Amino acid sequence: MPAGASTELPTGADAPLRADARRNREKLVAVARAAFAAAADTVPLEAIAREAGVGIGTLYRHFPTREALVEAVYAAELDDVAASAPALLAEFPPEAALRAWMDRYAAFVATKRGMIDTLRTGWASGRIATPTTRERITTAIGTILTAGARAGSLRADVTPEDVTTMLLGVFLSTAASNTPEQTGRQLDLVVDALHPREGRRRTTRE
Repeated sequence: MPAGASTELPTGADAPLRADARRNREKLVAVARAAFAAAADTVPLEAIAREAGVGIGTLYRHFPTREALVEAVYAAELDDVAASAPALLAEFPPEAALRAWMDRYAAFVATKRGMIDTLRTGWASGRIATPTTRERITTAIGTILTAGARAGSLRADVTPEDVTTMLLGVFLSTAASNTPEQTGRQLDLVVDALHPREGRRRTTRE
């Protein structure tokens, strides 16, 4: 090799490898999210790799431990549920956006149930960073409540923390049955409770 010649590969040569690796990682996270949401027990990592169409070695290169995969899935879910509030407000009126967001939050809770044991162990040991979940959920709710209060379709005298507590109660009470229909009915009741009081009285008289 001539003196002074670079030993680095050209950018174009290794870019496809980086793109493939990124796609593999995203596929693994997507498959794991679906598996954790549907599972009633621990999901084997081999099954996740197989469903994602990669070898178990590829999974371990991206996620050396189960905790690493669970942390990535949890972070992706939390990012999505937090970011969905303004996106839904851009698409729907505040009341409808709130109900749609509650469904998205319920999906997040369902995914969390499939990995809760790993999360608790990881949080206790420090191997998984403790996320600011409640703060981000409450902020998302506050974004929608503010828009609803401004539009007159949601109560202005209810705090985001109140709604967070109500939702946690719904998910805790339906955890055993895990019936989407039951959860949906209770979420409908929460939204109804958030209607302005005059609007609820008028609806009752009608």
